[in-house]
Amino acid sequence: MFFMMAITDGRKDFDFRQLITCDVCGKYGQYNVFMTYTVLSLFFIPVFKWNRHYYVQTNCCGTVYELDPEIGRRIAAGEDVEILPSHLTQVGGRNGFNYGYKRCHNCGYETMEDFEFCPKCGMRF
Repeated sequence: MFFMMAITDGRKDFDFRQLITCDVCGKYGQYNVFMTYTVLSLFFIPVFKWNRHYYVQTNCCGTVYELDPEIGRRIAAGEDVEILPSHLTQVGGRNGFNYGYKRCHNCGYETMEDFEFCPKCGMRF
């Protein structure tokens, strides 16, 4: 008998948008809400999900916040919810989860190196 099982991580994006003025960069933007989880699959069919965490990412500068789990569950259920600053805990800087990752705001060059200036256009990161 052949038995196939896997444990993997997953991400689900929710169709939830909220207009904001970003506290980090000061621009107008939106909150994009997503959930990360671990899933047990049997024969490629997801059977059980656990370790659910809800996150919010701004589309203006990419700052990532962990969302209060209760608010995240309400958004996942399709409720109309307003996310308040008290519901958020910042977990990633301007580059989100990728600590040490840099992107030039002038030309868009991306690097994991610890450069102070962009090697492509010379602007300061």
